[in-house]
Amino acid sequence: MEERDDYKFLKLSDAVSCLNQRVNLVGVVLELGLPKKSKGTDFFISLKIADESYSDPGISVNFFAESVEKLPVVASPGDIILLSHVVMKTHEREVYAFFNKKFSSFALYEGISSGDFSPYQVSARFRTRELDKKFIADLRKWLTGFQLNTDPNDFQFLREIKEGQRLSLILKILHIHEVAEKEWVIYVWDGTDAPSKKIQTKMTDEMDNPLPLQLEKEPLPRDVLCTFPSVGSVLMVVLGEGNKNLGLGFLKTGMWLNFLNIICEVHAGLWRGVLMPFTKLRYVPKEYRYVLGCQRCYEERLSEKWGRMPWSCFPSPSTVTAPVIMKSVHP
Repeated sequence: MEERDDYKFLKLSDAVSCLNQRVNLVGVVLELGLPKKSKGTDFFISLKIADESYSDPGISVNFFAESVEKLPVVASPGDIILLSHVVMKTHEREVYAFFNKKFSSFALYEGISSGDFSPYQVSARFRTRELDKKFIADLRKWLTGFQLNTDPNDFQFLREIKEGQRLSLILKILHIHEVAEKEWVIYVWDGTDAPSKKIQTKMTDEMDNPLPLQLEKEPLPRDVLCTFPSVGSVLMVVLGEGNKNLGLGFLKTGMWLNFLNIICEVHAGLWRGVLMPFTKLRYVPKEYRYVLGCQRCYEERLSEKWGRMPWSCFPSPSTVTAPVIMKSVHP
């Protein structure tokens, strides 16, 4: 009987009515938080999953484990997770699935871009079954036409960021750099220019402690910098104190993500983003209209009269660095 029950995966729309019951679920990971230490001795992470029956808002799944390594390490938002014997619970009228480390299990599979049906991570109690392939194939097919059911007005561009506020930004990851063991720096972009900031400092202070031209301890290699877009601000994103040493190995260069509740701050006169314990990362399809709009804006800026001139220079572009054409005059 237990074997047959393991094959019974509920649609998420049905699972929300099964409070305090053990269920089996399969869904696409639309949103993930950052792993962090719980109030006790465990580590914690929360994922939000969706399927065709319940894509908005999806269902949160809360995991606790003795170590970060035993938590699900999602390779990319948009991947697929199979969950066995999770318990449906409710908190403040929100229904969620609770992963009990004593009897629940999970397996992670690559999302839409893969034809592989082998899980890249499984928990100790998970058993791979032939029928799993059908559930994974069905979700991959559904995901090809999936669009976010969100209002573009819910997001901000880099040109609209304000210091200290929780922001929702859709950004492309240009580069990921591990500056030390599990200490990451992420470089992101959306084609717009971050607001210019006035630097107020005294000349005497500048002589002893000059402001840096970059925030990194070591400059990026030239071959990496050459891959960055020539228009728009590149924002450096770091981990906040509460998230350090927990890793960001699931991020990949070239993907677009919704950074929800990210904090932007000015450090040493330069903008940087900070991933906080409450920051969430959401899956964004490359065909999402907001993403296509960012790419279209970038291409239009390249073709305009002023080319790569930052928007902060308008309406009158700066002539400080304008080239001077010298003519030789022959007698």
